[in-house]
Amino acid sequence: MGTPSSVAAEVRDPAPAATRRPAAPRREGGKRHGVWLWPALVTLALTLYEIDHPLLWEDELNTWDMVTRSTDRLLDTVGNVDAVLTAYYLLMHGWTVVFGDSVTALRMPSVLAMTGAAACTALIGQRLFGRRAGLAAGLLFALTPVVVRYAHEARPYALVVLAVALATLALLRALDRPERVGRWAAYAGCVAAVGLLHLVALTALVGQVVVVAAWARVDRALAVRAGLAALAGVVAAAPVAVLGSGQASRQIAWIPKPNLESLAAFLPQLYASGTFAGAATVLAVSAWAERTRAGRAGTPASTRGSWRPASWGPVPAVTAMAVLPVLALWAVSHGDISYFFYRYLLFTLPAWAVLAGAALAALRSRAVLAVALVAVAVLSLPEQRSVRETYAHFWHGVDYKGAAATIAKYHRPGDAVVYDRGEDYWRLLDLGVRHYLPDELRPRDVFLARSAADRADLWSSECPDPAACLGSEARIWLVVPEGAADPLEALPAPQARALRKHYTATGTERLTGVTVALLVRKP
Repeated sequence: MGTPSSVAAEVRDPAPAATRRPAAPRREGGKRHGVWLWPALVTLALTLYEIDHPLLWEDELNTWDMVTRSTDRLLDTVGNVDAVLTAYYLLMHGWTVVFGDSVTALRMPSVLAMTGAAACTALIGQRLFGRRAGLAAGLLFALTPVVVRYAHEARPYALVVLAVALATLALLRALDRPERVGRWAAYAGCVAAVGLLHLVALTALVGQVVVVAAWARVDRALAVRAGLAALAGVVAAAPVAVLGSGQASRQIAWIPKPNLESLAAFLPQLYASGTFAGAATVLAVSAWAERTRAGRAGTPASTRGSWRPASWGPVPAVTAMAVLPVLALWAVSHGDISYFFYRYLLFTLPAWAVLAGAALAALRSRAVLAVALVAVAVLSLPEQRSVRETYAHFWHGVDYKGAAATIAKYHRPGDAVVYDRGEDYWRLLDLGVRHYLPDELRPRDVFLARSAADRADLWSSECPDPAACLGSEARIWLVVPEGAADPLEALPAPQARALRKHYTATGTERLTGVTVALLVRKP
């Protein structure tokens, strides 16, 4: 919360509540830029560090496969699957044309998005609670381990966090100057971006309704303007919703219906840290306690923080933006399809950070505030390390890079390769190894009939008669999941029989999650 002196400085409009218009946020001279700059720089530094150390996992490999297709093939594919990610894939397709498809290049848009989200978080906190709260909120966001985790993810989640934060900031700016049509257009554009990047994130509007409702008690025309702007953004994203409506059961059928335990586990999952989850809960309660204390002290509602209309105040509004999307998604996930998964709700992180920043801003001493932030940073070090580990992104780790290195090291011209695409097809051994192989090394995929790109799908099809697909290669690399004593046993039986008839295994390399074997043709 703001100090009494800062509160007094912000109350300049003596007009009656019924006619009052919100004033522009108070500028604090040359120091204003530091509110967003330092959180952005800290986020950028933390997210760039070891950006390419965690291996790409299955979802990121799907991104790589999709965005390296031609535009026509990409659009053909989203007609069958992943329609809700069309905007992200097109964005990343253009990005990779310019910057390439290395691990760093694939993840850099997410790094930049999280950096922007940190800046927006700080600006939202400043607008609602003052400069100190904004700075604390932005730095807390930057230090959150899950920010690094999803900045190192070639998927749209970080971009969604940025889009929702921008939408919140645009809404607050529009409410400050409701007569400016351009600000409402900006809000509508941000809402459209949210829906185009991830439809589930439109549940953010549930929390933003509370923000508008607080202002509507002062001027109900604001509710109409805000509603029309939000509706325009939703309509712009509607084609993606229509196209993807028939694909949801195929793509997210694995998400279980949530129960009360799911709600209890949500915050630790959201933060990727039990420490951060506990701190967030304590700080959220502290923000409410400070609001209650200010109320008992007789501070008018319109003077607490920088929330100018005589209304509920910013603490309930920010709490709504943090909590209501979670509850809404939990509720709708009891239908035919469940959407309740923590990473789909990462966009609530800025609201949680602003709430925590408001609580920290109530500390009267800058030194105490600095110590609190340092303590949070130190306590999060174990999670900061864990999100950068080699297999941090996996449910079950697979050493694609090691398998590719083995093949590259011992490869001879004319070698072929067989990837297991049987029951463990979801491990994407073919995509993973191909990504980490040198571009000039592309051995013939023996049992591949049609690639995923040719099928306008995420999965390839294989030769129905394996014996007929065998060529005359002297050597074949076999890439299968780890586990079987005989690597050939991991393949579908017809493929294993065809290979046993003509080839003998002469060497095996067992790596995390994958086995690479060299088959040599019998005399």
